[in-house]
Amino acid sequence: MNLLTTREAAERLGVTVTRVQQLILAERLPAEKKGRDYFINEQDLKLVEDRKPGRPRKTMNVLSEEKARRKRGGKT
Repeated sequence: MNLLTTREAAERLGVTVTRVQQLILAERLPAEKKGRDYFINEQDLKLVEDRKPGRPRKTMNVLSEEKARRKRGGKT
């Protein structure tokens, strides 16, 4: 079992250290916390390798609600 730091995991995944930390906190990437640092099993990187980049698109319902809110003057 080869443990990686968040920095090493970020380099292998092609993302920032902050994004790796977000994946850990969202429980999408298992990690062990030792002291103040997280360590990730190298094999666990496969769990998030195939994730879609970026933020999911908003649904039409959400877009319609935002458009209606703007018409009302931005008040909810």
